[in-house]
Amino acid sequence: QVHLVESGGGLVQPGDSLRLSCAASGFTFSNVAMSWVRQAPGKGLEWLSGISSQSVRSYYAHSVKGRFTISRDNGKDTLYFQMNGLKPEDTALYHCVIGGNPPTIQNPPPGQGTQVTVSP
Repeated sequence: QVHLVESGGGLVQPGDSLRLSCAASGFTFSNVAMSWVRQAPGKGLEWLSGISSQSVRSYYAHSVKGRFTISRDNGKDTLYFQMNGLKPEDTALYHCVIGGNPPTIQNPPPGQGTQVTVSP
């Protein structure tokens, strides 16, 4: 059974940084591409970034490119999302999902997500 547990969110000020983590279990993590997605109140699911199974390729949405960095540690079955230069519009519930790009990602996300709130 696929199990994804996100952590690392919080309440921060504009310009601050956060590092999200996603602990995976129940499947062979090193065999699959992964993504981060988010959902803001009243909005649909937004794909943010994907990474291939062996970290050879990574992809970013325009909204986060240059500010956020996706990475993974296959030895720890963990996905990461380094978020720098946070803005109020980044406020959302963040999820990790299996799949490296929008057509292939899990929807709805299987985990509970981690809340990121950016406010002065």
